[in-house]
Amino acid sequence: MNKIRIKDNFTQEDTWRMFRIMSEFVDGFEVLSRVGKAVSIFGSSRSPASNKYYKLAEETAYLLSKAGYAVITGGGPGIMEAGNRGARRAKGQSIGLNIQIPAAQKANPYIDTLLDFHYFFVRKVMFVKYAKAFVIMPGGYGTLDEFFEAINLIQTERIPRFPVIVFGSQYWQGIVDWLKNKVLPEGNISKEDLDLFKVVDKPKDVIRIIQKFYKK
Repeated sequence: MNKIRIKDNFTQEDTWRMFRIMSEFVDGFEVLSRVGKAVSIFGSSRSPASNKYYKLAEETAYLLSKAGYAVITGGGPGIMEAGNRGARRAKGQSIGLNIQIPAAQKANPYIDTLLDFHYFFVRKVMFVKYAKAFVIMPGGYGTLDEFFEAINLIQTERIPRFPVIVFGSQYWQGIVDWLKNKVLPEGNISKEDLDLFKVVDKPKDVIRIIQKFYKK
């Protein structure tokens, strides 16, 4: 009886979870490796279509698509929807990496290529691996997570440097000031680390920074 119970429990252990993790990596690699150059756009899922940053995210995605970039978002509503909507309007590649969470996130209707993920860390690998740049629109904890992880990976040379563009100086000014006036003086980052990201307020500046970076 104990042997049967142990066997049943084994299927619920971390060892078996590895197969699901592997399948998510395989699916993501197979689909996204065919995309070509892309830009990942992040931002709040709570921003309605009337929000000014929703409209700016849509315009940014539109210009990125016109410049030949696929647009990758988290696949949900808000800024993510705006990104996919802009890409669709420009007839570009509109990609959504949806996440399965308790408060179910429904994929937005402007996605052409949709991937669903159970594990956040697998999804985050896909955002980084296939992006030529990150655009960080106003958002909450999830957006902050993507922003700080990206600049940390670049800082520690775990990934090659690429443009990390923070959109909305008014929204992000408090964090930028905190980094400059508190984190830097405490010696927890170097002055050069402040150059790992750029702050912009216009969609066309996003395109300009990306094109200038890769022209080098």
